Amino acid sequence: MRIGVDLGGTKIEAAALDEQGRFLSRRRVATPQNDYDGTTSAIVTLVQEIEAEHGKASVGMGIPGVISPSTGLVKNANSTWLNGRPLQQDLERALSRPLRVANDANCFALSEATDGAAAGASPVFGVILGTGAGGGIVVRGEVITGLNAIAGEWGHNPLPWLANGEWPGPPCYCGRSGCIEMFISGGGLARDHRESTGRDWSSVEIAQAAARGDAPAEEVLLRFEGRLARALASVLNLLDPEVVVLGGGLSNLERLYTSLPQKLGPFVFSDVVKTRIVPPRHGDSSGVRGAAWLWPAP
Repeated sequence: MRIGVDLGGTKIEAAALDEQGRFLSRRRVATPQNDYDGTTSAIVTLVQEIEAEHGKASVGMGIPGVISPSTGLVKNANSTWLNGRPLQQDLERALSRPLRVANDANCFALSEATDGAAAGASPVFGVILGTGAGGGIVVRGEVITGLNAIAGEWGHNPLPWLANGEWPGPPCYCGRSGCIEMFISGGGLARDHRESTGRDWSSVEIAQAAARGDAPAEEVLLRFEGRLARALASVLNLLDPEVVVLGGGLSNLERLYTSLPQKLGPFVFSDVVKTRIVPPRHGDSSGVRGAAWLWPAP
């Protein structure tokens, strides 16, 4: 048995998996906002509750950032209260064992490349479109982390091929403006709709309105699709993945899987674009599954 923990911006999920990747137990709680101690306490409690049922196990965790190889502290997390904190060390001390910690998009990509929507493909680019816009790269079944632990962090490049009105772009928590994440995350979609219509709707409400024929909502979604296509085209030009798997809440927009392939062509440096863009096979379970698989099978 292995335990995976998926630490997200709005929820924390922990799950126990057997050797075949089947769930033995799952638990989920809301992420304590702007509360580092509350976050660590919630993670420890989830793990302890699962182990009370199934026994002690290895623990892997996906986080919305990375552990800096230089300092051992969290960096680049859009859950900013984690940044600069010794999250891995604190949890290892509380749980009395070593943990493996990786970026949540890396965990997502690993799960989908192992036995999910991109099984057998290489390279695989896994995308999380939710609170942020993370990315993970898997080549021949191995997660590519990089020397600085930032491989796949496409969300903090500038949005390419800017259209009218997109410069300089909204400010990002990273200190710059115009980052891809600020345009194609759930918050970015909601911001665009709010600024263009005055209506403060969630991404789900926007999609539902567009499906009912609401013209302003449809215009916002079309802009979102164009921006996402441009952002993905820059990844295709660099990585040339066989499969792109979309995850996170916005991956539930079924229209993306027909619209994006049509919009990539003008921006990809190729006569034909064969890269498949697919939804995740394991849905929102992929993050916690990939986290568990950071440890090899016993």
